[in-house]
Amino acid sequence: MPFAQTGDINIYYERTGAGPKLLYISGTGHDLRRPTRVFNTPLADSFDLLSYDQRGLGQTDKPDAPYSMAQYADDAARLLDAVGWDRCLVHGTSFGGMVAQELALRHPGRVEKLVLCCCAAGGAGGASYPLHELDHMEMHEKLLFRLGISDTRLDAAWQAANPDELKKRIAEQQALQAIGGDDADRAMGEHRQLDARARHDTWDRLPQLELPVLVCGGRYDGQAAPAAVEALAGRIKGAQLNWFEGGHGFQAQDPAALEAISAFLLG
Repeated sequence: MPFAQTGDINIYYERTGAGPKLLYISGTGHDLRRPTRVFNTPLADSFDLLSYDQRGLGQTDKPDAPYSMAQYADDAARLLDAVGWDRCLVHGTSFGGMVAQELALRHPGRVEKLVLCCCAAGGAGGASYPLHELDHMEMHEKLLFRLGISDTRLDAAWQAANPDELKKRIAEQQALQAIGGDDADRAMGEHRQLDARARHDTWDRLPQLELPVLVCGGRYDGQAAPAAVEALAGRIKGAQLNWFEGGHGFQAQDPAALEAISAFLLG
């Protein structure tokens, strides 16, 4: 299992494929041990693909101290150092898109092109849903709520009208949550990540970006709402904005999404 010593933590990472170098930065609570990882998508067929468990998550170290968005960006830059990449393409999803914004701002020479999916700028541009406010919920209640905000079509009315499909989807999410459940410090690390996420704000600095940027959103996303995604794109000079049929997980829901992302990165 590959680990990289980066500053104050050891980062667990994986790398596969051939082609242009692409760093994929994943979202809230992500763990590479789960089958939903980016290596199971078509991106692995076109790129030298690198992804990792972020600070506080998965098999990466989980210091019991406050985390910051700047730390998350610097972790990514140090991982690039560890694998010998001076520059690369960067694709960030959800929380990973927030980290990717910070990476491009703090380390502008490291990023060739930037893809930001289902994320917001924070500050005056609007924020993604405050997931840290759900900490008080028990797991089943939280999964039901997050299902409804991840795709606004799956609201309370849909859930009441589709009990069998709802049961199936909740069971799938419970199975994913169970992976890594034996980690003694998992809850603490996830809480630390959400706390950093709550303070994300790149709004005032985004006009500094001078590189090709693609911003992508799902038409039915209630977590990174369309208005916030549109504001993010409008704040970045020359950014391209694409919409897809789906919610927060539109990259898996709409086959056109990864096709468009690949075309942008390879173009």
